[in-house]
Amino acid sequence: MSGRVTGAPAAHGRQLALDFRWDAGADLDLYVPGRNAAAVVALRAAARAAWDPIHLTGPVATGKSHLLQAACGIASAGGYTAVYVPLAERAEGPPEQLEGLERVGVVALDGLEAIAGRPAWEEAVFHCHNRLRDAGGQLLVASRAGPAELGLALPDLASRLQAMLRLRLQPPDDDTRAAVLQRHAARLGLELPAATARYLLTRQSRDLHHLLAVLDRLDAASLAAGRRLTVPFVREALGAGSVPGQ
Repeated sequence: MSGRVTGAPAAHGRQLALDFRWDAGADLDLYVPGRNAAAVVALRAAARAAWDPIHLTGPVATGKSHLLQAACGIASAGGYTAVYVPLAERAEGPPEQLEGLERVGVVALDGLEAIAGRPAWEEAVFHCHNRLRDAGGQLLVASRAGPAELGLALPDLASRLQAMLRLRLQPPDDDTRAAVLQRHAARLGLELPAATARYLLTRQSRDLHHLLAVLDRLDAASLAAGRRLTVPFVREALGAGSVPGQ
């Protein structure tokens, strides 16, 4: 793989024009695979290998962004440069943002649906793919749907995506959601009993982003009250309106 470095995120002695950093907290230790174990194994391997591109698909809240950023972290820990590009945030800017990324070991493009129907951006992603392949780097992409459903205007880009290993992520079941909450609580230094996790799942939206936000607020409420996250305390905190409901 190209882009082997130590220390700062430069590539072949040249600093990238833009800062494409990822959330270092999005690691595989916090991701509960559930029905997506095969995707975790594939991404862990891809973050350390030369050209073997992967396309993650799946609905919202299946962990696509988390896994892409975790792969960047694995690559960086192995001494490679990596960049994470959230296309929904970048697509309002110029597509030239993708120029020069072939000097990077791992490029993760998140949210391809954001550039569908934008000819200049589709061309930029197509050329980024080709340059990275020729340089021996690694490309990881994610979108809610597969190439045929994205509404891409550039057939060549759709063809490139079709040739990638596609892994469809499945939504988490309640056991997986509970395990995610418990791992996140442990990262915060909290104990989240199984009964409390089940209580949250029955009283709150099952969307993981929402559940994790509620847990963060319960962390603050628990600290302020000096109380553990028991069902009675959580019921009291939620009922008092100190923590948002559904």
